[in-house]
Amino acid sequence: MNKAVTSGSSQAGPGQQFRHYARLMRLDKPIGIWLLLWPMLWALWLAGEGRPDGGVFAVFVLGVVVMRSAGCVLNDLVDRNIDPYVERTRHRPIASGAVTPIEALTLFIGLSLIAVGLAAMLNRPAQILAVFAALLTLTYPFIKRYVSVPQFFLGAAFGWAVPMAFAAQSGEAGQLAWLVFGSALVWAVIYDTFYAMVDREDDLRVGVKSTAILFGDLDLFVIGGLQLLMLAALLFIGNMAELGNWYYLAIAIVAILMGYHQWLARGRSKSGCFAAFLHNHYIGMVVFIGILLHYTFSSSPAT
Repeated sequence: MNKAVTSGSSQAGPGQQFRHYARLMRLDKPIGIWLLLWPMLWALWLAGEGRPDGGVFAVFVLGVVVMRSAGCVLNDLVDRNIDPYVERTRHRPIASGAVTPIEALTLFIGLSLIAVGLAAMLNRPAQILAVFAALLTLTYPFIKRYVSVPQFFLGAAFGWAVPMAFAAQSGEAGQLAWLVFGSALVWAVIYDTFYAMVDREDDLRVGVKSTAILFGDLDLFVIGGLQLLMLAALLFIGNMAELGNWYYLAIAIVAILMGYHQWLARGRSKSGCFAAFLHNHYIGMVVFIGILLHYTFSSSPAT
């Protein structure tokens, strides 16, 4: 394996190697960026009452791309001895030998330094929360080897941009911020359980833990319960933030989308579960559109 890795990396031209690095960062698969981006946008618009600071917005959008890319690089680096034995991951750049572990580590360090530079542009409360974001990013790839619910840790990592955005925009992460964070966390468990259902057989074989394995035959039932919990949290958010009909119309559409995801995964086929995972992107988008329309058409930010 090491010989193949070295050979594959050294024989690739600069352009081809750059494409390997882009694949390692999953820039060719932006679904993870969208799933990380939407809760952050919910938070910025709620914290700014429809008028988020332009500079904060730019820092957080760039931060989402950088941190998601860094997380993917670290995940593949940690899983380099597992990915070759999983059908869905065996062609990833490190597993296939297109990128060496040293190259991946260098790329991760570079992305991390960019993230530090972006965090330095924020206020002190957001910077303090950024330290915890870094810890979540660093520890998540190892969690799935030891606990049966790594999706909850992923949810915390993906949702941590929410309190950071509130802190950067308003100077503090109050009750509303943590309610939005909780909703984002539950949502991540939902969509990542669909994702884990695709790899359930391979994960059992290589010893990786997941909620899909933990829930077993009750997987869709538990996901349904989590979907109801998320809907309840979204309703509480609307009430606490005094959002109007546009937002509640969006939540009604979200409920329909959740039912559709259950239908996609009803047979637990890999293609159906993966489609349900991918389609969750629209849930985040619809919630954001509801928030955006509320502030766009309200007579004042607080109505």
